[in-house]
Amino acid sequence: MVWTDEKVEQLKKLWFQQYTACQIAELIGGVTRNAVIGKAYRLKLKKPPLKKPEKKTEKKASKKKPAEPAVRAPERIVTVAPPMTKIEVRKNAPRPFKKPVLVAGQPLPPQPSINEVSPEELENVKEVEKTSLKISLMDLTERTCKWPIGDPATPDFWFCGLPSLQGKPYCQAHERIAYQPLASRRDRRSDN
Repeated sequence: MVWTDEKVEQLKKLWFQQYTACQIAELIGGVTRNAVIGKAYRLKLKKPPLKKPEKKTEKKASKKKPAEPAVRAPERIVTVAPPMTKIEVRKNAPRPFKKPVLVAGQPLPPQPSINEVSPEELENVKEVEKTSLKISLMDLTERTCKWPIGDPATPDFWFCGLPSLQGKPYCQAHERIAYQPLASRRDRRSDN
């Protein structure tokens, strides 16, 4: 934006006529309100003090028509949209997030730790699960194994329930397949 001498003179004139920076920007054209404020600041322009209204001596003062400014700001055309019906509001409303629904009998995605476990360890875990206590979520405590077994969407879903290792959430068998050393996981991946 280049301030020509004409634009600067027009800015000074409108500034002292007490137009707002927004109105001045619209009248000059091609400048923003902030550009007008910045230029007025750099020119060290100060607005003249507002004229104090004269005190009325009579109770009935004649109503004078205010003088129109020499330059008028262009009028803005505002269009109003018709109100939306309830059906349109529902169609345009944001949709709430829906959790995926588990269907009984539908297989769950495989757990990564189980896929990386050796077949011998899996057989050992299956033998341990045969002797587990098969407890519900409400029966879990700090001292019981919290390893989930089965599909949560079916009624035969349960937790291991065997005594857990101290400070750990799982029993010894489930602990081995839940937490594996990084080196052994790397070795299994490189074998595939």
